[in-house]
Order: sequence, then C-alpha cells, then structure tokens
Amino acid sequence: MKSLAISVKKRENVGKSSSKALRNQGKVPCVLYGGEKQVSFYAHENDFRKIVYTSDVFLIDLDIEGTKTRCIMQDIQFHPVTDKILHIDFLEVFDDKEVTVDIPVVLNGVAAGVRNGGNLLFRRKKIITRAIPGNLPDAIEIDISALRIGQFIYIKDLRSDDYTFLAPDNSVVVGVKTARAAVEEEIEDEEGEEGATEGEAAPEGSSEESKEG
Repeated sequence: MKSLAISVKKRENVGKSSSKALRNQGKVPCVLYGGEKQVSFYAHENDFRKIVYTSDVFLIDLDIEGTKTRCIMQDIQFHPVTDKILHIDFLEVFDDKEVTVDIPVVLNGVAAGVRNGGNLLFRRKKIITRAIPGNLPDAIEIDISALRIGQFIYIKDLRSDDYTFLAPDNSVVVGVKTARAAVEEEIEDEEGEEGATEGEAAPEGSSEESKEG
C-alpha cells in the first residue's frame, strides 16, 4: 500500500471554539485513536489534499512534533455547503494487527460485451477489506476484457489469501448487462440481411422486369 508522511501540530486546547478558530485559519482539527491514548492534533488543509481528494488509500506516517505514528485515515467530515474539510479521524495501525479499509476497484480493459452493445454494470467501486497493513493492496485490479453480455464478476471470484472481503460471496462487483439498443441493432441487422437476400434474388433490371417492359 502507498505511504505518505505528514507533519502535524499537537492541540493544546480542544472544543468547539478552538476547532472553529483553527478552521478560520485554514487548518483542520484531527484525532488519532487506536493506540494507548487518544491524541488531538491539527495541520493545514493543504497537507491533507493528497489523501482526501483521491481514490487511493494511504498508510500515513504521522509526525506529531517528533513522535511518529503509522496510521490510516478512518473518517472525514466535510462542510455540507462549502465541502471544506471540517474534521479527520485517524486510526493507529500495527504490523501484526488487522485493520479494515475501503480498497478501490480498478477495471482494466474494455469488456467484449460492451463492444457488442451491452452496458457495463459497475456495482462496487470500493470493497471493504480486512488485513494486516503489509498485506493491504493499493487497489483491487480486475481485467474485464473477456466479459461478455450477461457475465458478471462476484466477490467470490476475487478472494485472496492475503486479505478478507467483508461482503457476501455472491455480491456483484462488475458485469455486462443486455442493452435494449443492442437487441434492436441485432434485429435491424437481420432485417437488413433479409432485404439484401431478396434484392439479390430479384435485382433491379432483372429479366422479369424487362419482359414486363
């Protein structure tokens, strides 16, 4: 899994007024938990852009005034109107302890069924995954080039010994479903072929038309 280092400042004062003052300065109040004690800290919102505005998941090397901790971003709150970052929760992780993370799904290739007129059905763009930090993948990559219309890839098809998916085996991740346009196009093609055959049997300017003339 990708990693990123962030240096932050420890919060001496906590509470609504303190948090509001930080936000007015373009800073984000945060909390680190999961270790021996909960730690409150802050950093400028620009320091979090690489981990917030992306589908990638990072292991974060957090430097709190010289104290280094490895963690993951667990939860984030945005302002309902401005979408500014209001608060972030981080979870401390350990090499031998499993954690649960939303891992993005990356599709590779163009499905054969889509090329034939079907519609791609992408049900799970992220999969809740549990593993020790060292076994967490950057993404769940799926080659969909061989998928035909009516074929689907399920959670059970992606299982690995390195990590566990917290979803039922029969949950659809991606597939190709029949499109009405594809059926109509097939019918039109068949009609076109029949018309061409009839035209070949009695082409314009045939001997019968010549006799009538």
